[in-house]
Amino acid sequence: MGAVTPVPLPRANGTPVSEFLLEGLTDEKDLKLVLFTIFLLVYIVALAGNLGITSLIIADQRLHTPMYFFLANLSLLDAAYVSNSVPQVLAHLLAAERLMSYGACLTQMFFLHFLAPWECFLLTAMAYDRYAAICRPLHYLVLMGPRTRATLASISCLLALTNALTHTLLATKLDFCGPRLVTHFFCDLPPLLKLACSSTRLNELGLFVFSFVVALIPCALVVVSYVNVVAAILRIRSAEGRQKAFSTCAAHLTMVCIFYITSVLCYILPSSSYSRTRSRVFAVLYTIITPMLNPIIYSMRNKEVKRAVYKVLGREGPA
Repeated sequence: MGAVTPVPLPRANGTPVSEFLLEGLTDEKDLKLVLFTIFLLVYIVALAGNLGITSLIIADQRLHTPMYFFLANLSLLDAAYVSNSVPQVLAHLLAAERLMSYGACLTQMFFLHFLAPWECFLLTAMAYDRYAAICRPLHYLVLMGPRTRATLASISCLLALTNALTHTLLATKLDFCGPRLVTHFFCDLPPLLKLACSSTRLNELGLFVFSFVVALIPCALVVVSYVNVVAAILRIRSAEGRQKAFSTCAAHLTMVCIFYITSVLCYILPSSSYSRTRSRVFAVLYTIITPMLNPIIYSMRNKEVKRAVYKVLGREGPA
């Protein structure tokens, strides 16, 4: 991504800021067109892939299992997640000025801090699902019954909503009366804190505390689940059985590593340690690339999903 030349903006002399100017990804015209094309293709693939997977799971009765219940939720979530930022990024790559109103900025920030934690909690629920399937196979359908699945999904949503409301309400208490240049390509909390005229201690404390609740605690639960899963897999006598179990877990672990590591590095550090380059690279990964990879990594190598695709196409699926 090309370097962006910051535009010096005059102070507003104490007048509240009604709109922000986003720095964007680049000011180079040729690079803008290249990035627009790449992001548009990624957005189409992410949207089509995630909505397609959700439709397949709903349509095919054989996919009405606990694992695919969470995958359908994750796919819908990723479709919403990528739609929260990419359309605005695409519009700003073609616009002369990258302006965003105060209300629109806070709205985008709210959904970012709602959808991202929700995904963290769903990934944790999926880790528990893998634990139940591999470590407690005889009790799997009881442990992951409809009530359990609904409870896990509801708790994930409520915790994520609490996170988003906390950060957004605290942000509304901030005074923005000086520079309005957001050094990012979308509205996020760390760069906004750098623009506040009032104290941001409470915001930084909330960001730090919720980083543990949203990222580190779920990550620890994932680790505990997989310690038990790996121990159970190593006890499987069949080499083919071990390979199949490891293959199932590898997809989930890959996405956990990409999503958790990038989001933690972005939000666990206080705004004083905020780095534009670091934040942009990680933000592209967890807001754009990860939602595109999820349907590919989770589903495209899955025989059951392939059979469902062939069924829709009216062809005989793989054995």
